[in-house]
Amino acid sequence: MPETRSRAAQYVHDLTATVPDFPMPGITFRDLTPVFADGPALRVITDALAEPFVGRIDAVAGVEARGFVLAAAAAYALGIGVLIIRKPGKLPREVLSESYDLEYGSATLQVQPNTLPVGSRVLILDDVLATGGTLAASIKLIERAGWTVAGVSVVLELTDLNGREALPGRDVRSLLAV
Repeated sequence: MPETRSRAAQYVHDLTATVPDFPMPGITFRDLTPVFADGPALRVITDALAEPFVGRIDAVAGVEARGFVLAAAAAYALGIGVLIIRKPGKLPREVLSESYDLEYGSATLQVQPNTLPVGSRVLILDDVLATGGTLAASIKLIERAGWTVAGVSVVLELTDLNGREALPGRDVRSLLAV
């Protein structure tokens, strides 16, 4: 596993595009689109995100929108289901909602509570851990739905934003921390 994680970290380091002043002045956006577009990189990264949790999860949750790519790939590789955590107005049935703050505003996420059996163990996947607001809201939604958060796995962690502080007591893994 350490070799897979180091290969994954190298792909992330080499392929991530840094975009200054997006989505607003003063924000440096880390665009993982080139990482996802590279087939070998996507495979290695997907494996590295999921490996620590194999045998301990029943489903993988992807956070809108880039988390969908990771969650679908991991769920397929593991032969388990995928749960989607979406922005408001995208899910057609009963939803639970959770609002949170971003480093440049606020947002709300939703999940359909009857998607998985109560007690299901869920791994949350996302592209970037920044301030931790998105992942903290995702954790709250999963627990409110009656599921268990088995862990959180992200491709890139922006350590200067202290996102782990918003996720106390959680098993949080990142492939590359900058």
